[in-house]
Parts: sequence; structure tokens; C-alpha cells
Amino acid sequence: RWVNAERLYGMFHIAGAILLSSLPAIDNPDTFFWVLLLTMMFYMPTLALAITVAYSSMKNKGMDIIKDYPPVRVWGTIGFIVALWTVSLLGFETSPLQFYVAAAASLVLGIYAFTLPKCPPLARGHKKKLVEELGLNAFKLFKSTKMALFFIFAMLLGAALQLTNAYGDTFLHDFAKIPEYSDLLAVKYPAIIMSVSQISETLFILTIPFFLKRFGIKKVMLMSMVAWVLRFGLFGLGNPAEGLWMIILSCIIYGMAFDFFNISGSLFVEAQSTPDIRASAQGLFMMMTNGFGAFLGSRISGIVIDKFFTLDTGAFDWKGIWFAFAGYALVVAVLFAIFFRHKHVPEETANISH
Repeated sequence: RWVNAERLYGMFHIAGAILLSSLPAIDNPDTFFWVLLLTMMFYMPTLALAITVAYSSMKNKGMDIIKDYPPVRVWGTIGFIVALWTVSLLGFETSPLQFYVAAAASLVLGIYAFTLPKCPPLARGHKKKLVEELGLNAFKLFKSTKMALFFIFAMLLGAALQLTNAYGDTFLHDFAKIPEYSDLLAVKYPAIIMSVSQISETLFILTIPFFLKRFGIKKVMLMSMVAWVLRFGLFGLGNPAEGLWMIILSCIIYGMAFDFFNISGSLFVEAQSTPDIRASAQGLFMMMTNGFGAFLGSRISGIVIDKFFTLDTGAFDWKGIWFAFAGYALVVAVLFAIFFRHKHVPEETANISH
């Protein structure tokens, strides 16, 4: 309403950098939790703000965001890979020093954000209702059965994303407790192995324009859901030795699982929203996936693992855990195929106007 999106983006990252740099000095678990929570409160809005700035700038240049956005977005994933390798090779995976690396990157990004193309609020100077001021008018999208179902399934897929984020590295780290696996590359540097997921992501991002225009959002998201089933299932079958190829294949499949849901979903929301609520709609999409979805995925999976997949010795039944996650993704895919209705019109994605 009052601040350009790119400036808000920069301010949030600078604030996040300050908070991240303070985390290593905190030795009280409760204080650590609240400072980390505050850090995430600054960080999470930047996901939607980045999309808003990118889409707005591209539209102002007369670019086709379906075709031109993915090649730009791919650089974010490359940055993710660089961060993973840096932290892993420096030996910071289990060290608080990783927060200093994150703080430095956040500070540089925050300062750089002020050089981005200007993205002023729409209709600045016009009187708005409180609902509009707070960005809550995007919730009117729930009046559409199609969009309501889309956001619900986005939340369920957000839970799947949280499962892989929360347990992927832990799964590989756990093999260090088994002598025959402890000296293997995948166990010593799990972040590097997991970065294959992001390398795959960079490739699948570039295929989104073709798949989205050719098949439409329903089929593309179904591909994502099937990919999640395979992602979890292959983790359940693999190990860092002779089964390493399954873990690597799972990481390759992750590219489709993530991109065909996260990036394609964002583009779909853009196409289904009017210009006055697009920024808020992107925020709503992020809230459903990385907010409610991540929270539910984290909380429910923790309860399920503690109750059903934790052995008397305290070790985890990883095979059972991953197969349970695969079953969850399969159920979501079947329900999505049955209940989500959307007629694909190629021109709809080709002509998203600002």
C-alpha cells in the first residue's frame, strides 16, 4: 500500500540478516526459537514479494511470464545449490557458523534489492477498505470452487515439500550410525548429494512453459504428485551404498515434483487473479504451501513418526517412514484427479495481462 515491493523485499532481507547473525550467540532454546521464528516472519513474505517484483517488471517490459520467467527463476535454484555446497564443503552442516553464511547472503541480497526495477503499489493514493489494505481481498478467490480446491491441494503438496525438507538430510546423516555406511561420500556430505535435487530443478524449470501450455495446470500438477510418490518411494528403497542410484534418481525426480507444483502453481494463480489482488494472491499461495502446508506436514509427520516408526532403540524405521510418505502423496494425487476440475485453454496462460 505505501512501500514499493522491491524496497520492502530489501528491508526484510536486511532485517533477516541481522537476526540470523545473532542466532549463534543464543544459548537458550526458548530464546533461539523466538528469534528464529521472527527471522522466518521476515523471510517468508520475501518469497511472494520476489514473484511480484519479477512478474511486474516482466509485464512492464511486455514479456511473456510463462515463457520468460522460468529461465530467470532458475538462477534462484543455482543459488540454492551454491549455498548447499558451500555449507557442506566448509563443514558447517551441523555448525552454527552456517547462520553467518546465511546472514551475509541475506545482507547482500537486501542491499541489491534496492537496485531492482521499481514496483510501486497499485492504485496508490486511492482510498481502500481495511480488507484491501491488509491484502485479505485475495481470499475472495475461495469463492471459486476450482480455486478453493487448488489452494487446498497446494497446502497438501506443501506438506509433502516439508517432509522432504525436514527429513532428507536427517535420513542420510542417520547412516553414519551404521559402520558399513559411515565412511561413504553420501553420508559424509549429504547436502551435496541432496543438491542433485536442485540441479534437477534447474532443468525442469526450463520445461515448464512447454508442459503448462501443452497440458494445463491439472495434468502438470498430477505429474508433480506422481513424482512425489516416486521421490519418497525411492528413498525408502535406497541406501548410500549399492542403493545410492535410487537416492540420486529420487533427487532427479524431485525437480519435477517441486517445479511442476510450486512454479507452475504460481503461474496459474497469476493467470486466475485480477491485477488488483495478484500480489496478495501470490502471498496466499505461499501461505497455503509454505505456511499451513509446512506446519501441518511438520507437526503431523512428527506425531506419526514418533508413534509408528520409532523403534525401541530410538532409531527410526526409515523404510516405513518413506513408504508412508509415498502413500500419502498417492492418496493426494488420486483425490486431486477426482475432484479438481479445470478446462485447459492454452490462450489463458499465453495472455496474462497486468
